[in-house]
Amino acid sequence: MNWPSRLRHVVVEGPIGAGKTTLVRRLVAVAGGSELLERPGDNPFLPGFYEDPRRYALPVQLFFLFQRVEQLRARAQGDLFGQVTVADFMLEKDPLFARLTLEDDEYRLYEQVYERLKPEIPAPDLVIYLQASTDRLVERVRRRAIGYERRISEEYLERLAASYSQFFYRYEAAPVLIVNSDHLDFSEGDEDFGLLLQQMADMRGRRAFFSRGG
Repeated sequence: MNWPSRLRHVVVEGPIGAGKTTLVRRLVAVAGGSELLERPGDNPFLPGFYEDPRRYALPVQLFFLFQRVEQLRARAQGDLFGQVTVADFMLEKDPLFARLTLEDDEYRLYEQVYERLKPEIPAPDLVIYLQASTDRLVERVRRRAIGYERRISEEYLERLAASYSQFFYRYEAAPVLIVNSDHLDFSEGDEDFGLLLQQMADMRGRRAFFSRGG
């Protein structure tokens, strides 16, 4: 299937374990564009955060904010839309994590930094929001076997998934394709992936839903 020409900037979003990066790479292979990925492995505070969230919440959040702003600014200076770009993050969701992990005074400081740093980037042409049940998120995180992620609690993933749902319930800046990924396999499943591409090509409104039964 040909890539829809109207989609120059696509973002895949969702909680930890939803399958964002895997899907981004498959979409880029079809689009012939470039990927823009988060780099959690570069954050030196992240392993500490999963051991002692209270101590490391602010530095881990600020590091990610600086990193994401730098990535977006660098890409914008190089003409973000000169070719198709598929990203696995959007800056607007950054405060979602901050609100979950920071104390009130820390969050007020974070908000000030965020408002001063956020670049003026046009909204995506499409956001693909990957939903998944908490059980499925836990299963996928455990399967990845990244050392520090083994300390992520089921309760944290449940709160994170709920925060994403609330965020996208209110989000109106770009069209959103909401994908329930519990019974979808985009890593090796060509049928599921093909159906998703068809949904992307056919979408004309501001919001659509895609899922398959188990």
